[in-house]
Amino acid sequence: MIAEFLYASLGLIILLLAGDVLVKGAVTLSLRLGIPALIVSLTIVAFGTSAPELLISIKAVLDGVPGLALGNVVGSNTANVFLILGVPALLFGLAAGSDTRRTYLFMIGGSLLFTLLAFTGPFTWVSGLVLLAVLGAILFDAARAAHAHRKATNGAPVPEEEALEEADPEMPWWKIGLYLALGLIGLPLGADLLVDSSVAIAQAYGVSDTVIGLTLVAIGTSLPELATTVMAALRRHSDVALGNVIGSNMFNLLAIIGIAALVGPIPVDPEILHFDIWVMLAASLALAPFVFLRWSMGRLVGVIFTALYLAYLLLVLA
Repeated sequence: MIAEFLYASLGLIILLLAGDVLVKGAVTLSLRLGIPALIVSLTIVAFGTSAPELLISIKAVLDGVPGLALGNVVGSNTANVFLILGVPALLFGLAAGSDTRRTYLFMIGGSLLFTLLAFTGPFTWVSGLVLLAVLGAILFDAARAAHAHRKATNGAPVPEEEALEEADPEMPWWKIGLYLALGLIGLPLGADLLVDSSVAIAQAYGVSDTVIGLTLVAIGTSLPELATTVMAALRRHSDVALGNVIGSNMFNLLAIIGIAALVGPIPVDPEILHFDIWVMLAASLALAPFVFLRWSMGRLVGVIFTALYLAYLLLVLA
C-alpha cells in the first residue's frame, strides 16, 4: 500500500503543477486581452482550478466508480467554502471584495438544480444536458459582461494593479501557449494516477468510493483553489479569492457533473442525499452575508469555517 500512497501523492503533485501552469497561461492570455480580474477569477481561474475535478470525475465514471465522481464534486464544494476560504481568512483575513452577488445567485441556483436532479434519480445524459445548458447561459452572461467592459475601456489592457498574481504581463505568446499545453497534458496524467491509487486504497481499507471522493480526492483536487485563494489573500485580492470559490463551485456542479453524466450514468449514494448534499448547500448559503452585506472574513470567521470543515470530515469518516 505504500506504493499506492506514493502514486496518489505523485498524482496530486502533477495535478497541482499542471493546474498552476494552466491557470497562469489562461489568466495572462485573458488579462492581456483586456478582461478584468473579477471576471477572469469567476470564469478562467475557476474553470482552471476545477479542471482536476473534471478529469477525475470523467476517469471515475469510465473506470466504473461513479460514486467517486459525485463524492468528489459534493466534497469539493464543501471544502471550497469552509477550507479554501477558511484557511486564508485564518492566516491573513479577507477584506470585503468586489460585487459578486449576480454570480453568487447563479451558484445558488445551480446548487438547487443539482440537488433537485440528485433526488430524481441517477444523473443521466439528460441531466448532463440540462446542467450544461444552464452553464452555457451563465457563460454567455459573463461573456456579455466582459464585452461590455472591453467596450467601455476601448480594449485597453487591465492595469497592473488590477491584475491577478497568476498574470505575467511580460510573458511572450509562445510561453502562454506552452503553459496551456503543459496544463492540458499534465491534468489527465495526474488525474489517472490519483484515481487509480485512491480506488486501490479504498478497496484495501474497505472504504466506499463515495467516502474517498468526499474526503481524500475532494481535498486533493481542491488544492489548486487553496493555493489560489491563499496567494490572493496574501496579495489583498479578496475579490479574486471569493470569486474563485464561487466560480469553482458553479463549474463543479454544472460542468463537471454535466460532462461526466454524458460519459455514463452517475448513481446517487443515499448517504449523499441524506447528509452531504445538505452540508454543501449550508456551506453555500453561509457565504450570503459576505456577498450581500460585504462583510469581511476575519480570523474568527477563518477559525469557524476551518473547524466546521474538520467536524464534517470526522462525521463522514465516522
